[in-house]
Amino acid sequence: MAEKFKIPEALKADLPQTTWGKMLAATPVVMTVIATLLAGLASSEMTRAQYDRSFAAQIQAKAGDQWGYFQAKKMRATLQRNSLELLQATVDLPALDTAKLEISEAARAALLQGQLPAFAAGPATDAGVTAALEAIEQQKTEAEIAALLAKITDAKLAAGLIAAREQVTAFDAATKPVNQTLDPLEKLAGDDKAARRSFVAARMRYTAARYDAEARLNQTIANLLELQVRKNNISAERHHKRSGKFFFGMLASQAAVIISTFAMAARQRNLLWTIAAAAGLAAIAFAIYVYLRV
Repeated sequence: MAEKFKIPEALKADLPQTTWGKMLAATPVVMTVIATLLAGLASSEMTRAQYDRSFAAQIQAKAGDQWGYFQAKKMRATLQRNSLELLQATVDLPALDTAKLEISEAARAALLQGQLPAFAAGPATDAGVTAALEAIEQQKTEAEIAALLAKITDAKLAAGLIAAREQVTAFDAATKPVNQTLDPLEKLAGDDKAARRSFVAARMRYTAARYDAEARLNQTIANLLELQVRKNNISAERHHKRSGKFFFGMLASQAAVIISTFAMAARQRNLLWTIAAAAGLAAIAFAIYVYLRV
C-alpha cells in the first residue's frame, strides 16, 4: 500500500528537512496503513456478525424441533386424559387387581397410581440461566433480558443443555422397563371385559403422566436453546455495530491520507498537515475506543 503514495523526488526536495517535514512526508503512508487495518477490522467484525446470525438460525431450528416435540406430547397427554374421563363416565370401572401379576413395584405403582418411576435428578440449573428464563416468561424488555444474558457464559448454557439432555436419557431409561412390562399385560385379562377396561384406564392414566413429564423435559431443552439464540443474536448485533464504527474510522484515516497528500503540494503545509494529523489521531482514538469499549 505504501508504494502507491511514493513521494516524487521533486516534492522531496521541496519539503523542509526538519522534523515537521519528515513527519509530513510519512503521514500519507502511516494513515494508509491505519486505514487498511481499520478496513480489516470492519470486515472481520462483519464476518463475525454473519457467523453469529447463521449459528443462531441453526440453533433456532433445533429449538423449533423441541417445541414441536413438546406440543405433540402435551396433545397426546391431553388425549389420554380425555379418553380416560370418557371411559370413566360411560362404564363402571372396578378396582384393578394387581396382586396376582408378577410385575415390579415400579410397574405396580404405575398401574395403580399413575406414578412415574424415579430417576436421578440432574444438577441444579444455574441461577443466571433461571433468571433469564423467568425474564423471558414474564415478557420483560429486550434490554433487561440482554443484561441478564450478558452475565451467562456460553459454557454455562452448554452445560445446562448437556444436563437437560441427560435428564431425557435418564427418564427414558427409567420408564423403558415399565413400558415393556405394561404392553403385554392387557392380554392377561382374557375375556374379562371389566378387568380389561380397568387395565386400559390405569394405563391411560400412567401414559398421560409420562407424556406430561416428557413434554416438560422437551420444554426445558427448548428454553435453553432459545437463550442461545438470543445470546448469539445479541452478539451479532454488537459485531455489526463495531463493524460500522471501524468503517467510519477507516473513512477518517482515508481523509487524513488525502489531506496530507495535498499538504505536500500546497503552500500552507502546516495548516493542512495539522488537519490531516488531527483526522488521523481522531481515527486512531476512535478505533481504540470501539475495540476496547463497544
